[in-house]
Amino acid sequence: MKFNSTVALTLILLAMMLGAGFVSAMWGFSLGHEALKGVTQPDVRPTKKLANNQEVEPGAKEVALLNERDILVNVHAYIHDQDDQDQDKDSKTDTNDSESNSQSETQKPEESATENQQSEREDESSESDVFDTETSFTSSGSNQNLPLKSQDRGVTLEVRSANLQGGSLLLDVSLKNEGDNPVRFLYSFLNVTDDQGRALSAITEGLPGELPSNGEEFSGTVSIPTALLDDAKALSLTLTDYPDQKLKLKMSEIPVAW
Repeated sequence: MKFNSTVALTLILLAMMLGAGFVSAMWGFSLGHEALKGVTQPDVRPTKKLANNQEVEPGAKEVALLNERDILVNVHAYIHDQDDQDQDKDSKTDTNDSESNSQSETQKPEESATENQQSEREDESSESDVFDTETSFTSSGSNQNLPLKSQDRGVTLEVRSANLQGGSLLLDVSLKNEGDNPVRFLYSFLNVTDDQGRALSAITEGLPGELPSNGEEFSGTVSIPTALLDDAKALSLTLTDYPDQKLKLKMSEIPVAW
């Protein structure tokens, strides 16, 4: 009897140890599986193309690709800031030069000062005449075929003029909504292309994000870096509402002045 009871107790303890081991193994496997969920081995096969990539599994992260338009917009804004700083420095330098010139002129005799002033006035008048001639020539060349209008669903987009200024082509534009409902625009969706089909980066200023339906006209500018224009002769512009994209404002043959 004692032998049988000892064997039974041994078998019971052995069964309990096996059960505890099995439960511990399953519990450890479950914890490890939960901890490693979403961890995948990177695919380093060179023959696999990006276009054929499978959907990203939960927990995996995609590689962030920079948008070319955002890069060009940032570069254009940086260049504009540098141009503004250079213009401020030039203006300060011109002011200091003019002050030093005025001090030196006061030290000269009155007759020589009068003659210098007359010669300076003649030079300034001649330079202003030349500047006026160049300005009128540029404006007449850039504003041919303008203004241009595009209308859809009661919304009107108008390009009034195009002028070169500070390394950029500035388009003077306006928006007006005579429809029944207000319209929202996201100007990062503004599509500008040249006559050779190349997409261009543009910065919009002064135009509202939501255009009310009261017929009020809003004016703004569309700035395009001249470095992107190359040898373009005309531009095309397309603008849609956001997010519905039901209306489409499109115009072409916007002249580029050189």
